[in-house]
Amino acid sequence: MSAPPVTRRVGVVGHSDYALLKETLARLADFAGREGVSLFYEPPLREHVGDGQELTVDACHRLDLLLTLGGDGTLLRGARMVAREGVPVLGVNLGHLGFLTSAPRDEMEAGLSRWLAGEFSIDERLVLLVHTETAEGERGRDHLALNDAVLHKGGAARVIRLSMTATRDVVGSYSADGIILATPTGSTAYSLSAGGPIVSPTVDCIIATPICPHTLGVRPLILPADETVTVEVLSPTQELLLTIDGQESETLVPGQRVVVRRAPQPVRLVRFPGQTFFSTLRRKLKWGDLAERE
Repeated sequence: MSAPPVTRRVGVVGHSDYALLKETLARLADFAGREGVSLFYEPPLREHVGDGQELTVDACHRLDLLLTLGGDGTLLRGARMVAREGVPVLGVNLGHLGFLTSAPRDEMEAGLSRWLAGEFSIDERLVLLVHTETAEGERGRDHLALNDAVLHKGGAARVIRLSMTATRDVVGSYSADGIILATPTGSTAYSLSAGGPIVSPTVDCIIATPICPHTLGVRPLILPADETVTVEVLSPTQELLLTIDGQESETLVPGQRVVVRRAPQPVRLVRFPGQTFFSTLRRKLKWGDLAERE
């Protein structure tokens, strides 16, 4: 007697602002019914589907895949939800850029079929573990950042003085609007806009990109991934924010510092044959010579 088929458990997160989300969820439910896939929806999505199992913290531990429906922001949010469990993430792009996603909306079923058939690879991406700390060493809550952790002003347009150390070595101090501590994945996001380098995701490192530094001598740094990077604010300002992946934020008070190190677990992104970092860079960000783009 043959063994019964294994039911695959897929978590679903999505951005409710996309006009095509409800239609995409209906197609997903039809596909899951045909293929014997069990779907777990985050609470906001259950309003669109009417039923279905809820994607709880406990359910995240038992998933075989997390499907994100939206753009890069939705993928970043979903990836942080399951990073500690090592659940692979498949992003379906409902927006415009979708640099991190693996399938456009009209290829969602084809992508899921390839995943079910094992026709995919896993792209492991470095994640940052971020927390704040008082001068007395009192530690704040942990954050996971797949793109970046940004220390920046929240009020008046004034430069702030920062001091940065890497493990126990003093890197230096400087005046700027803030600093971006990015992963290679985040090198094509805010860090790139601030003048940082594009770094291949196969390179394990932490990128420190100052935001509008006051002197020309301050430039972005690429640090080994095993460093512990600490940024302390020297200015007596009351208007500082720590922002994670452009989504989570925490207010800092004078005397606090931000501590960043490599997280133990990487984020695991599903990739299909022919999808590479550089092909995506050329296609999505129009990187390369004009003749090549044409």
